[in-house]
Amino acid sequence: MPLCEELGIGFVPWSPLGQGFLTGKINTTTKFDSSDFRAAFPRFTPEALKANQALVDLLVQIAARKQATPAQIALAWLLAQKPWIVPIPGTTKLHRLDENLGAADVELTQDDLHEIERAASEITVHGDRLPQEILKLSGR
Repeated sequence: MPLCEELGIGFVPWSPLGQGFLTGKINTTTKFDSSDFRAAFPRFTPEALKANQALVDLLVQIAARKQATPAQIALAWLLAQKPWIVPIPGTTKLHRLDENLGAADVELTQDDLHEIERAASEITVHGDRLPQEILKLSGR
């Protein structure tokens, strides 16, 4: 990240909404259809979802205060980091695109940012982002 900043290179975070998890629409009772790629993701096992719920709960809490959605808070947090960090969430639904664009209007104060960073630092995220087979192919 420091090199990106030094060289003026933009950074596009992969899956800034955690494949939908940070929207608050996925929880331990969510069942993915076998055709949904997330069904094979370690981060979407019931155990990982339960362990990682604390992060979503934080976003939900801040979203309620800001009259926003958890997805908007997650995207607003990324937008507040550096001007060259540009999240591009994927969607196939126009209403989700409108929701995601609304993140640009969410104002997070320094206190909000500190609260998110403090709470996030106390949460150990469980489950790899991708299945091991994919990670091996990518050299990770």
